[in-house]
Amino acid sequence: MSEPDAVSARRRRRWPAISVRTRIVAAITLVAAVGLLAVGLSVYFVERQVILEQVDARLHDNLDSARFIVGEGDEGAAWSSSSAALAAVVQRMSPDDNTGAMGMTAGVITTVPGIQLDLDLQDAAEFAAHVDRLLSGEQPLIGTYAEDGSTWRYLAAPIIVEGSPDPAEVVFVLVYDLEAELAEINDSAVMFLWASAITLIVIAATGSIVATRLLRPLRQMRQTAERISAQSLDERLPVDGNDDVAELSETMNDMLDRIDAALESQRQLLSDVGHELKTPITIVRGHLEVMDPADAEDATQTRDLAVDELERMGRLVQDLASAAALHGPSPVQLQPVDAAELLTQIVRKAQGIDGADVTLGPVAGRTAMLDPARITQAMLQLAQNAVTHGGGRIEMGNAAVADTVELWVRDHGPGVADEAKSQVFERFQRGTEAQVRSGSGLGLHIVQVITRAHHGAVRVEDAPGGGALFILSVPAPPAVQPPQDPAGDVVIPPRPPLPHDNETSSAGRR
Repeated sequence: MSEPDAVSARRRRRWPAISVRTRIVAAITLVAAVGLLAVGLSVYFVERQVILEQVDARLHDNLDSARFIVGEGDEGAAWSSSSAALAAVVQRMSPDDNTGAMGMTAGVITTVPGIQLDLDLQDAAEFAAHVDRLLSGEQPLIGTYAEDGSTWRYLAAPIIVEGSPDPAEVVFVLVYDLEAELAEINDSAVMFLWASAITLIVIAATGSIVATRLLRPLRQMRQTAERISAQSLDERLPVDGNDDVAELSETMNDMLDRIDAALESQRQLLSDVGHELKTPITIVRGHLEVMDPADAEDATQTRDLAVDELERMGRLVQDLASAAALHGPSPVQLQPVDAAELLTQIVRKAQGIDGADVTLGPVAGRTAMLDPARITQAMLQLAQNAVTHGGGRIEMGNAAVADTVELWVRDHGPGVADEAKSQVFERFQRGTEAQVRSGSGLGLHIVQVITRAHHGAVRVEDAPGGGALFILSVPAPPAVQPPQDPAGDVVIPPRPPLPHDNETSSAGRR
C-alpha cells in the first residue's frame, strides 16, 4: 500500500471528526447558556425569597392591625363579646391579592369576609382543624399548610375579650396562597427561558457565520497543504487580510520555501555526489577491464591508480561528512576570543602545511564571539587553497571594520576570474588546473558554511599587485568584552594543538 493510500485508510478508520467551526460555535453557545442559566437562577431564587419574606411581613402587619382593632373596641367601648371583635377584625382587614380570611371557634369556621376574596376559605374545614390542632394558648401562630395540592402561608391569632359570653375564645385566620403569589415570578421565569432560547439561537447563528468567515483561510490552507507533496512544492498558501491567520499563511509559505530549498539542495547534492563518484569508478573499472593480469608491471600500475582513486573517493566522503556536521543543531560553540591572538596561532599552524611560506600581515586587536576551532579550520582551508592555487607564498592578517572582524588570506597566484567569484564557494567547484582535480571541491564550501554559522560572510577579491584575497568577515559588536581575571588582565584562550600531518594535507582541497 502506498503512503497516500495508507493515510486515506487511517482517515477512514477514525471516528467522524467534529469540525473546528462546530466546536467553536458549541463552546460559545454553551458558555452563553451557562451564563444565562446562572443569571436566571440567581434572579429567580432571590425574587422568590423576597416574595416569601414580603408574605410574612404582611402577615405580621395584619396581626398588628387585628390587635389594634381588638384593643380600640367598638367606638371607644369594650367589645361586647369575642365573636363581635372577631367579626370586626375579619370585616375590616385590608384585602390583598391571593389572600383569604376567616374566623373560627373550636376548629369550626364561623365567620368569613363580606366581600369575595381570591382565596375562599368557607369550605376549608380540614385546614381549620389543622390550625386548631397547632394552636397553643393565646400565642399567635404563623405557619405553612401544604395539603391537597395547596400551599398556604397563614396567620392564626386567638381573640379573647374579658367577660365575653361563650365562646370566650375565637381565632382570626389570614391565609396567603403561595403558589398564586409565586405564579407571577414563574411566568417571568418562563418568559426569561424563551428569551434565553432565542438569544442562544441568535448567538449560535452569529457564531457560525463569523467562524465560517474566520476559518475559511484555514480551510484553504488545508486544501493547499493536501495538494503539496515532496515532488510538488510550487503551491503557496493565499495571504488575505492583516490578522493572525494571514501571518500564519506567511509563516507557512516561508516554511515551504525553506523546505523547497532544502529538497532542491538535497537533490543537487545527490546529483553532484553521483557525478563525482562516477568518474573514479569509471576510471578504476576501465583500467581493470583492460589490465593484463599476466603483466606484473601493468597490474602494479592499475593497483596504484585504483588506490589513488579510492583515496580521492574517501576524501570526498570525509569532506561531505564534515559539511553535514556543520548543518547540525549546534555547529559552532561561541566564546569571547581575541582575534589577534587567534590569528597568531593559525599562522603557526599554517606554517606546517606542505609547501606553505606563511607570513603574518597587519593584525588588529579585537574581541569577538567565535568558535576558535571552526575559525581555525576555515582559515587553514583558505591557506591550503592558497598553496594549491597560488603557490606557496601567502600572507594572513585581520582588520577591524565597523562591527565586524575580517580575517584574510592572500596568495600571489593568478587569482580568481570575475565570472567565477560568485560560484567559487559552491559545492564541487574546482579550478581549471589539472593538479586541482585531486581535491573534493568542498573546501571553500565548508569555509562558507562555517562563516554563515557565525552569522558572517566570506568573499574573494583581487589582491593588489596580483593574486587572490579571501576575506572571512564575522560580527564583533563593540559591547562584547573579553572575560577578565581578578587582576584585570585579559584572559587569552589556550593555544590549540598543532594540526596533524593528514589534517594539513587534506584541509584545503576544493
